[in-house]
Amino acid sequence: MRTPLALALPLSFMLACAAESPATPPPASATASAATVPAAPAAGAEVTVGAPPPDFIAKAADGAPIQLSRLKGKPVVVYFYPKDETPGCTAEACSFRDAWTSLSAKGVVLIGISADSDASHRAFAENHKLPFLLVSDADGAIAQKFGVPVHNGIIARQSFVIGADGNVKKIYRTVDVTAHAAQIAADVP
Repeated sequence: MRTPLALALPLSFMLACAAESPATPPPASATASAATVPAAPAAGAEVTVGAPPPDFIAKAADGAPIQLSRLKGKPVVVYFYPKDETPGCTAEACSFRDAWTSLSAKGVVLIGISADSDASHRAFAENHKLPFLLVSDADGAIAQKFGVPVHNGIIARQSFVIGADGNVKKIYRTVDVTAHAAQIAADVP
């Protein structure tokens, strides 16, 4: 017999990555036009538009070393997502893949981050022909630096657009996976 927790975990994965609903609901006071304006980050982290983002050092699933501060001079998009190979996360990743020609022509460095392992990321990238970097944040440390909530090992879906000057240009605390790649493409000059 399955316990309530055993039933709740698969349901939480499905809900976290469903294409129809964002992983993080907008604050009650948010309006439709404010959905991409910075909302209050998680305790201990504050990322603001116009300021440099928190720096991190990581290794992408393909072995490429990444230090965010060393990418200054290029536009960077850091997008956090819940889980590889789930419907909403796959739709978001594939929309970035489909927009890759436009994004790469602008010099964008795209970094997808979830708690999944490097092996899971490699399989996800290979399965969907993803041409951008995927990073494992198994302990949620990078997400915490950006004020992105992590619940039961699942990182919320949020994105950060960083300009070539090294400062945050836009924060998406709520993401619509069906429109997000187009929004990001429009955000990057």
